[in-house]
Amino acid sequence: MPRHEGRRRRAATAAAALLGALALTATACGPDAAPGASAPPLALPKAAPTSVGDLSGWKLEDWARFVADSGFANEVAQGYWSTGRTEGAKPRLVQEYALSSPAQGDVQRDAPPAAVPATPQPHPYTPATAVAGKLFVTTPKGDAVCSGTVVSDPLNPGRSNLVYTAAHCLHEGRGGGWMKNIVFVPAFNRDGRAGRGKPYTEQQAAPYGRWTAVRAMVSPTWLQESGVGARDQFDYGIVRVRGEGGTSLEEAVGGSVPIWFNAPREQITSAVSYGYPAERPFDGMELDHCDSAVRPSRLSFDRARPPMYMIGCTMTGGAGGGGWFITRDGKPNLISVNSIGDRNPSGYLAGPSLQDQAKQAFDYFAKNVK
Repeated sequence: MPRHEGRRRRAATAAAALLGALALTATACGPDAAPGASAPPLALPKAAPTSVGDLSGWKLEDWARFVADSGFANEVAQGYWSTGRTEGAKPRLVQEYALSSPAQGDVQRDAPPAAVPATPQPHPYTPATAVAGKLFVTTPKGDAVCSGTVVSDPLNPGRSNLVYTAAHCLHEGRGGGWMKNIVFVPAFNRDGRAGRGKPYTEQQAAPYGRWTAVRAMVSPTWLQESGVGARDQFDYGIVRVRGEGGTSLEEAVGGSVPIWFNAPREQITSAVSYGYPAERPFDGMELDHCDSAVRPSRLSFDRARPPMYMIGCTMTGGAGGGGWFITRDGKPNLISVNSIGDRNPSGYLAGPSLQDQAKQAFDYFAKNVK
């Protein structure tokens, strides 16, 4: 998609507040199936809950059994993500739900928000945006891309190796299995000014290196449900990554973003969503964002679960898992991730409200899943 200078200037102005806040925290899916992509799906973990309320009584041993039963394993062969593979990876589609369709069952939704055009992050990228990155995975249908965010690890301040994303970027849900070949590339960057088809170096594309997922967790509810709907209210996932040296991911990129769990909805008066949209009219080669200056709307498929946040945004598939940020006490906090939206054309994105279940999962993962 053409990138015009006027559009760049507007993007720079719109993102200035968030990027300034990010700087304050600096500390120091497609056809070409790959080998192993068609492995049989994992059985539903024995520890999966039968209802959302079942999680409230989970103890350490319940979470440990759930993680063990979920059977995550990730091996990435040396050189697997070649330039050709990264360019050929298809967008992991944002799950589609049309707000124009009649509400059925227990669906609760506010009026559709006005579409907010996605704007490209101006080049050259600043270190403040290095917390946002691109997630490469292999699905049963081939190589795909999502987005993710470097988040703070309360047990290792300044040395986090944690990436927050959407569950649908990591696991297919009920009847499916884990993605394979999961690699996170912070600040993935194909400078549009260079022109498509021209050679670019590994340093340009992955200025902070490539980070392999070694452990992962998604919402227990996500694993037991399928389809677009109530499970998307828990569409979150966590990845622990490892680099080639002894440096942590947070040290490499220069910062991380804390997650604001149980954020009071009345205090969320605006939001900025980042991601790498790769479905037309985007190409996935650059970081984009939607800046919503109004309070997020609500979208709920099950009234017993926290309603999703919803903002106007034209980002497409590939942006899934990208972080939603607000400024809190002068610093950015992550409050959600891109989960579902509409298509042809894209006009909104919705993401889960990270309440008790998400906090329980994150706390257990950060402390115990190494």
